[in-house]
Amino acid sequence: MKVCVFMPAYNEERHIARVVRGAREFGLTTLVVDDASADATVERARVAGAEVVRHDRNRGKGAALATGFVWAREQGYAAAIALDGDGQHDPAEIPLFIDCAERTGADIVVGSRFLRRCGDGGSQLMPPHRKLTNWFMSSVISAMAGTRITDSQSGFRLVRTGAWARLGLSTDGFDAESEMLVRASRLGMLVREVPIRTIYGDEVSSISPARDTLRWIALLWRLRRPSRGGQAAE
Repeated sequence: MKVCVFMPAYNEERHIARVVRGAREFGLTTLVVDDASADATVERARVAGAEVVRHDRNRGKGAALATGFVWAREQGYAAAIALDGDGQHDPAEIPLFIDCAERTGADIVVGSRFLRRCGDGGSQLMPPHRKLTNWFMSSVISAMAGTRITDSQSGFRLVRTGAWARLGLSTDGFDAESEMLVRASRLGMLVREVPIRTIYGDEVSSISPARDTLRWIALLWRLRRPSRGGQAAE
């Protein structure tokens, strides 16, 4: 399976080069989708060896994901792996996603921080408020999708480009990650999860609690209807 890697990034000059170098160790084409950063994200990504596509204005996480998956499809890749550019994901775990997709035929493979507690190498447990929020959101998304998803908010995921073309997402924000899973499950696509490390440092979240919570509630309203049962986690 021909796979590439990309990172949606917004003002990630502190971390982006390290993430790019980690991804490139596997010999995979690596793209950074820069969402109109005001810092040196683009320059540092290029120096580290990434190809770069840049938005001319800040359009949101969902828009950056769309740019990356569309680029991958146009370049002839069967699948693309998205991971955040802020250092919260370990590029060394990229092979887990490829192996799962090839072994199970999954259309989407999500990296779950809850299938395995805390890895070693200096990783920390997820802060309690984030853990509670993620549990609640994942429970709601699982119910709407009709398939068990333990970490619906994880930005570390593999998506087959043919599957992406069928999803037709309606949002450009962080809620795109939730919508993707609901729509995929309702279309009969196979969603699987693999365990990943929980890594937290001094990064600052780009999520706006008020704005993005309202966007997520609006998404649930748009997606309201019963769905079929299934199982996401291995």
